[in-house]
Amino acid sequence: MVKEKEAFLSSVAKVVDAIAILLAFICSYFISVGIREIYGLGEMAYAQGLHLTGLLYFARHNVVLLLASIPVWIMFLSFQGSYRDLRTRTIPTEIMIISISGFLSTIALGSVIFVFKLTLTSRLFVATNIVSTVLFLLIAKYILYRFMDNLHQKGYNQVNLLIVGTGKRARDFIKVVKEHSNWGLKIVGLIDDEHGMFGKEIEGFRVLGRLQDIQFILHRIVVDRVIFVVPRLWLNRIDEAILACEEEGISTSISMDLYNLNIAKVRQTDFSGFPLLEFETFSAKQWQLFLKRTIDIIVSIILLVVFLPISLAAILAVKLTSKGPILFTQTRSGLNGRKFTLYKFRTMIVGAEFKKRALEKMNEMEGPVFKIRNDPRITPVGRILRKLSIDEIPQLINVLRGDMSIVGPRPPLPVEVDLYKEWQRRRLSLKPGLTCIWQVSGRNRIQFEKWMEMDLKYIDEWSLWLDIKILFKTVFVVLFGYGAS
Repeated sequence: MVKEKEAFLSSVAKVVDAIAILLAFICSYFISVGIREIYGLGEMAYAQGLHLTGLLYFARHNVVLLLASIPVWIMFLSFQGSYRDLRTRTIPTEIMIISISGFLSTIALGSVIFVFKLTLTSRLFVATNIVSTVLFLLIAKYILYRFMDNLHQKGYNQVNLLIVGTGKRARDFIKVVKEHSNWGLKIVGLIDDEHGMFGKEIEGFRVLGRLQDIQFILHRIVVDRVIFVVPRLWLNRIDEAILACEEEGISTSISMDLYNLNIAKVRQTDFSGFPLLEFETFSAKQWQLFLKRTIDIIVSIILLVVFLPISLAAILAVKLTSKGPILFTQTRSGLNGRKFTLYKFRTMIVGAEFKKRALEKMNEMEGPVFKIRNDPRITPVGRILRKLSIDEIPQLINVLRGDMSIVGPRPPLPVEVDLYKEWQRRRLSLKPGLTCIWQVSGRNRIQFEKWMEMDLKYIDEWSLWLDIKILFKTVFVVLFGYGAS
């Protein structure tokens, strides 16, 4: 959990630092050339002036120094622990780490200059480069930390934890979580199996129920992970609770006095001295999720631009042919039950939701979903928009906001989720998407149970390559309107 986040953030920090070191090299060239011109110190070797051509010429003749700077700085920053405990360090500590790394890097880069006989390399440039790099690294880390803090304050990348246990170890664990709150960890409540503990507060958090209430609690609040911080004697008591979490698609972790465990499909990690056993229902590495999110942002921006003429035509068509708003908004259930507002071009008459009850007997789908082939509430323009999937273009905004992904299970209505069987709720363990296996396999021609099985299969077999294949299939489905109504 936290260990994987720290490893991923460490990699991101190294990339950011590498960019800062490169920018410092560029900036140092212009500063050193400018100083020489202002104070009449003469021309610098391989410097042709304060322009891009001069920079490229200088870099080409000092390529050894440029290529050595990034790994040398990253190496000494790593030795000083710059990429460990990134979110819990103070500014003075960060300054000290970068300053010491700067001193060591100066010696190392001086050795590079000596070994490769870079006799024409300006000492003014080297000094300027060291100072610039220190400043750029400090600024880069400040920006990175502020960016991460801002994401967490807005609720992005936040992990909601339900803690099982209120004993001494559990209280110590809660304190550690509170200390790591800037990692995006949030405790939403506690579970204790003792009588009389319901409603009490431990370390500022309320006891929401007993072990037998876990499934009920998971249906009422958003929980991303359940962590069992319990005595070894509780092993036989938490079995059903773990299975309930697995059935719901909620990840679980166990912290107890057990070490060197070797259990199939169970991962042993550490949280600031607490050994954890993690049972994952959706397995993906942090870099894969980061890449998936990056693809979501890039693809959604491109599609919004490409579909702009179609969107404008749809806006005019909806506005001119029927009364009511252009956009239809509806509350949907997202990752682990998070509520969000979904956007679509309106394809039905105003008040269509109120007329749904009168049409329920005509429902052609099994389960809690509602679909009929010739829905009288759909406008003539709405039928065209639905057939070509144009009505779903505004959901690209949901993707940009982070509520949805390009590929993932379709987002259900909260009332539908309330009617799910327990095993069906696991489809909420992955962020919902614009398109999915169900979408490219016939949509309304597939019955509800089969639809749910397809979504769970997608979660179990997820990969970036699978997302790409579904995207290509989606193009075919949209062009020919297969399964749409």
